[in-house]
Amino acid sequence: MDTIRVLFSVAANKEWPLHQFDVTNAFLHGDLTEEVYMDAPPGFSGGFKEGEVCRLKKSLYGLKQSPRAWFGKFTLAMKEYGYHQSNADHTLFLKRRNGLVTCLIIYVDDMIITGDDTEEIARLKRNLFSKFEMKDLGNLKYFLGIEVLRSKQGIFICQKKYVLDLLAETGLIDCKPADTPMVVNHNLHMELNGELADKGRYQRLVGKLIYLSHTRPDIAYAVGVVSQFMHQPQVAHMEAAQRILRYLKGTAGHGVLFKTNGHLKVELYTDADWAGDKGNRRSTSGYFSLVGGNLVTWRSKKQKVVALSSAEAEFRAARRHWFFTKGS
Repeated sequence: MDTIRVLFSVAANKEWPLHQFDVTNAFLHGDLTEEVYMDAPPGFSGGFKEGEVCRLKKSLYGLKQSPRAWFGKFTLAMKEYGYHQSNADHTLFLKRRNGLVTCLIIYVDDMIITGDDTEEIARLKRNLFSKFEMKDLGNLKYFLGIEVLRSKQGIFICQKKYVLDLLAETGLIDCKPADTPMVVNHNLHMELNGELADKGRYQRLVGKLIYLSHTRPDIAYAVGVVSQFMHQPQVAHMEAAQRILRYLKGTAGHGVLFKTNGHLKVELYTDADWAGDKGNRRSTSGYFSLVGGNLVTWRSKKQKVVALSSAEAEFRAARRHWFFTKGS
């Protein structure tokens, strides 16, 4: 998601169009390099004798090799068209021609194409449609559960439908909204002999909140806190997670706006508390980064070791941000 948000910021600043495409039955396009055999499908009258099996020549849905086979074939096609993979994100393909840029990013069978080379974008569309069975979905409006709205102000992304569905699923669609995602000085920890919550339900809820935080930096810290108790959640932890839902009830339409700021300056900011966890006295790092004046990455994470000073805690936060940025 970090790469997608960076692309949105660049597209907003340079006023690039955003085109969306879908590959039909993507996994059926992959070529298998391993020997894979299967029983004949029920009702198949192909003259099979008892004990005979089929050897697959192409990948099928359900094979563990299928995602790799499909992406390998797609990557080969993009390289044949003169594109190169980004070293930071292998799902991003780039091509520069006469000072113009074309970008394609793919997630399984969904892809976005953007750039300022209109001729190359049209050529890429023709090449892909001749190679794979695809659908042109027009201007980008909905991607991976994220709503994308474009206006004169820029590109706005949110997950309002996702929030409303989550509230309905958890029975909190009519709950009283909370003003903040977490109370101040929450002091959440593992209580000795504390009442346990439903582990499976808690893990599913927190997992969905983690995905929601892709467009909601305002809940990143709270989600980071409740995710620390996935192994043995207690009732107090479930109540904290449900408070995040009550906060979302009043802010369902919030998201991230990528404005047209006229530059692509990169800015990084970090901070940390010191020994904030009263259970083990570990510190919490927080960071965010801007590209073109727009927020593209953010994270709140507990440090792995106990810092012996506030300076050490902040240095570790800065170091973590640097390595995460270099590796993403």
